[in-house]
Amino acid sequence: AAAVATLAHNSNTMSIFRLDGKTAVVTGGGSGIGRAISLLFAQQGAYVHILERDLEASKEAISAIERDQGRAKGHACDVTQQATVDQTFEGIVEETGRVDIVVNNAGIAHIGNVIETTEEDLDRIYAVNVKGVYNGIRAGVRQMLVQGGGVLLNMASTVSLMGIDDRFAYSMSKGAVHTMTLATARDFIAKNIRCNCLCPARVHTPFVDGYLDRNYPDNREEMFHKLSVAQPIGRMAKPEEIAHAALYLCSDEASFVTGCAYPIDGGSIHIR
Repeated sequence: AAAVATLAHNSNTMSIFRLDGKTAVVTGGGSGIGRAISLLFAQQGAYVHILERDLEASKEAISAIERDQGRAKGHACDVTQQATVDQTFEGIVEETGRVDIVVNNAGIAHIGNVIETTEEDLDRIYAVNVKGVYNGIRAGVRQMLVQGGGVLLNMASTVSLMGIDDRFAYSMSKGAVHTMTLATARDFIAKNIRCNCLCPARVHTPFVDGYLDRNYPDNREEMFHKLSVAQPIGRMAKPEEIAHAALYLCSDEASFVTGCAYPIDGGSIHIR
């Protein structure tokens, strides 16, 4: 009986999904899904480095982390500029000695089919959602090869795996994120570098609220409901739900997982 009680106690107090001693880089980590990931990773012990084009965008998340006794630092970094990304990573390594986790979360959206998508629209989406992720993967892998391993997590989307209306350029970019994930996982599997991506359906973030405020000021609640029930589960995801999946994939508990695209979709892909 005593042995059973001890085992139960140990299982209840065992610490899992901890990131103690790890350095994590989160692009676009100041708001929305990125903010939720930054806060959770810091809560689990990581030293979180938030990359935002405007440094001001990282300050609220950093304050929240520090209030919770966590560690975080903001960096002004335009992910579309390779030299800036490389310099930012070099500065982080100079301070911490390593980069254990890179979450390529920064991204922008676009609504429209191929006829409605201008060349400028396509270039803008490509610069952030494709080239920006490439720059983050490249900088992360370069350091991980030096230190003997690490974890990369890219933010894809359900549109990487399925078609939806009026998301031509966005779908293009997230499909690229998916395939860059597979290529990176394959190329560096023997170097102790894991690479996965998350494929969320619609998530209730400040972006969604801003989109509704701008485009549907007179029937906002009706449109919010319509966007919510587009997921078979009947609602949008919460940023924290995406963050918990990110934590698992970036933790040592997921050490056997690489080259995977994880849907967090409320049933959108298979049971819609």
